[in-house]
Amino acid sequence: QLVESGGGLVQAGGSLRLSCAASGRTFSNYNMAWFRQAPGKERELVASIDWSGTRTDYANSVKGRFTISRDNTKNTVYLQMNSLKPEDTAVYYCAAWSTVVARYNYWGQGTQVTVSS
Repeated sequence: QLVESGGGLVQAGGSLRLSCAASGRTFSNYNMAWFRQAPGKERELVASIDWSGTRTDYANSVKGRFTISRDNTKNTVYLQMNSLKPEDTAVYYCAAWSTVVARYNYWGQGTQVTVSS
């Protein structure tokens, strides 16, 4: 089970740090990712990180502003979001990749991020 936290309302230019805590199983050997979905839009991949934390990847829209990281001792993944823009407003979800079914197969319930202009 994955549980996100850290969302909220912030002004443009501000920062938030999202956390995704895993329980029930260890995700320390899973590749993880953050997705987001804005109203009326498709869900999009924001950032991903491999199991060791050494390889990360970002959507072009957030490069240079967002940083994904993980602490496997705490079974937690983070998304540091800086220089937030109104277009970053969305529900943010964390997900874990399943090598068995070759897709992101474990999802959290999401946390709302709202950026006011």
